[in-house]
Amino acid sequence: MPLHRRAYQGDRDQGRMIALARASAADNLHVADLPYRLSSWALDDPANACLWETETGELMAWAVLQAPFWALDEVMHPAAPAGTHAAILAWADERARDALGTRFGRPAWFVNVFDWQQERRDVLEAHGWASQAGVGEDSWSKVLLRLERDVAAPAAPPSGFEVRPLRGPDEVDAYVALQRAVFGTENMTVGWRQWILRQPGYRPELDLVAVDEGGALAGFCICWFAPQGVGGRPSGQIEPLGVREDARRHGLARALAGEGLWRLRQLGAETIVVETDDYRDDAYRFYAALGFRAMHNVLVYRKDYT
Repeated sequence: MPLHRRAYQGDRDQGRMIALARASAADNLHVADLPYRLSSWALDDPANACLWETETGELMAWAVLQAPFWALDEVMHPAAPAGTHAAILAWADERARDALGTRFGRPAWFVNVFDWQQERRDVLEAHGWASQAGVGEDSWSKVLLRLERDVAAPAAPPSGFEVRPLRGPDEVDAYVALQRAVFGTENMTVGWRQWILRQPGYRPELDLVAVDEGGALAGFCICWFAPQGVGGRPSGQIEPLGVREDARRHGLARALAGEGLWRLRQLGAETIVVETDDYRDDAYRFYAALGFRAMHNVLVYRKDYT
């Protein structure tokens, strides 16, 4: 079954891309949160994404070079023919080199795979990608955590704070400034955040922020809901969660996450997941205290482009 590679055609393709990821959810790290990732400014240039289809137009694979994350996102249909992964990596090589010297270029790219996906790992290594596990100080691996306990009704937020949904476009600028400060990067942009609000999969009631007594945003927790997610069941995901530095150590992150998890359960999410770097002990302990347990170990592969 030969596949035909074609250029990404903007948001008209995104529904099909998300549907393919959800149809093969067990194979993918990102499922419920794809509206977040597919709103990124990487897609300001359609050349940063590519699709592979059958002769009849059935979507069998897609890939995006996500400059904000320095990551190659890739999704393949379980029935994709042999050689599909190699074709994706060949396209990634081509695009990564073409993008050097532009705002979309990176000297190195990373791709995530579950540790049990040996076939994918073999193809990556055959195409020059190297695992970042066990490489000393630069070692990097991740873990996908799944909530393993019931969700109680959320407790009141700490004194002096309110947890509520974002007030749409009116608070986009403030949100962008906060996320940049929390993560120490300017990757989040006003355009990206505005596009998130227009995504068909966006639910305003899951876009939570914490507000201090002065009315300033102090934290955020965006939750995502997929009616057909992990195992084909209703699923949720947290992405991202953060608290302003001066507002930490008050239990605000727990209040935000608790509210988000409760709302996801009320929507019917049977499975709720979150991804974190497994060396971030604080984040791991935080999610463990909420009842999350390791679902899959995630290996990070790297390829340099100079």
